[in-house]
Amino acid sequence: MGEKPNVTSLWISGKRNIGRSVIDKILDKLPDVSPTWLLTGSGEMLSTSLQTQTTKNEAVPFEFGSIMNVPLVNQYAYAGYLCGYSDPEYIEALPTIPFPVDREYKGQYICFEVKGDSMDDGSKYSFDQGDIVLCREISRDYWKTKLHIKQWNAFVIVHQTEGILIKQIIDHDVENGIITIHSLNPLYEDRQIHLSEVKMLFNVVKMQRNQ
Repeated sequence: MGEKPNVTSLWISGKRNIGRSVIDKILDKLPDVSPTWLLTGSGEMLSTSLQTQTTKNEAVPFEFGSIMNVPLVNQYAYAGYLCGYSDPEYIEALPTIPFPVDREYKGQYICFEVKGDSMDDGSKYSFDQGDIVLCREISRDYWKTKLHIKQWNAFVIVHQTEGILIKQIIDHDVENGIITIHSLNPLYEDRQIHLSEVKMLFNVVKMQRNQ
């Protein structure tokens, strides 16, 4: 028998609705989240302007897990992020999204909205346009050793000229500082990128489907 899925994973996949009592607990911790959006997925996610949200990367515990309030880079903000990723004021000004997790994660996190179809092969492992991925930053110190490419299903690569890429990494040539990236969509060929051209690197921790 397989491992029984936890409650938060069932919420994210849409296989189980969030009950009223849980909604109340979430709203107690995150009062700016719209209860209509939590219950139905309709309307605006936040009841106030996204720009007023300032609490980020903090896991707020409740009965069945935690909620992380994480900066969100939507697909229309990709170009802006490439210019402002190292500016704390820019990051602070990004909208945030409450992301349900099954435990309190450590590290620096950010969410990206998936753009394009390069990671869509029609399987359950696909990343569809509009999906939201929760990502953890990989420090540059770890780029000098073999990346744990088999541990993570996807990475977000912030490239100096190509922008934000969501790909699998299938090989890491540590000596020459080169990674080979792979798209799930067979229309896109594997190719190599030199890490000297990469501004930031993240592993994809969780995904929230675009309903």
